[in-house]
Amino acid sequence: MQSPFPGMDPYLEQPSMWPDVHNSLIAAIRDQLQIALAPNYRAVITPYTVFESIEIAPVRAVIPDVGMFERDASRTMESTAVAIEAAPLTLPAMMDVPTEYARIEIRTVRDHVLVTAIELLSPANKRPGAEGADAYEKKRQELFRSTAHLLEIDLLRGGRRPQVARPLPEASYFIFLSRVQHRPYIDIWPLSLRESIKPVPIPLCHPDPPVPLDLGAAIHETYRRARYDLDIDYRTDPPPPALSPEDAAWLAEHLQAAGVR
Repeated sequence: MQSPFPGMDPYLEQPSMWPDVHNSLIAAIRDQLQIALAPNYRAVITPYTVFESIEIAPVRAVIPDVGMFERDASRTMESTAVAIEAAPLTLPAMMDVPTEYARIEIRTVRDHVLVTAIELLSPANKRPGAEGADAYEKKRQELFRSTAHLLEIDLLRGGRRPQVARPLPEASYFIFLSRVQHRPYIDIWPLSLRESIKPVPIPLCHPDPPVPLDLGAAIHETYRRARYDLDIDYRTDPPPPALSPEDAAWLAEHLQAAGVR
């Protein structure tokens, strides 16, 4: 089934789905670029692991309905069962669990020089704090001081955006491109929930021309191949953060017209 959204599907942002979405989309982007990059460049997937705070639901709940007792083996005594009262409330735990993600590095063939880094942001990259957004910003600054271009794809509405010197416009998603020759300026594409995503350039070494990345096509290909439609209930609201009233009204009308709500 095709995603009912023209660009990014906000339902793919569900924490339980995002790691699979992230890694599947990284593979789709790599495969799309590889054809245009040959024979002088290769797109290489580089995995990394972060600790994400994820809701862990129990596989099953077992409530004992028998008494417990302890018997002293050294002497015989009358044992009395002790009633244990069940807890009045049970909730899933939030646990920091290791989660595997990946980035794409475009490198020259044979000498493996890093030309362009492509980051598809994860919740860990956007979580406030020293081990989250601050750590990502430090790595980002290191790339700014290098001779490599940096393309950042932010398909998560929540969390802290990559830092720029001026306020960003209101938008659901963003693409940021820092070209070596244009620094400190960054090209920015705000992405609307209601519109398709136009191709963006992937810069290479001078004088080679950039190659296009059709992110929208990669998202739709990933959706179809992974059959995310089997797990998504479009009758419910998308995951947080809440949409603006205008986007929420558009989403409800759009999903009804698509026949999935």
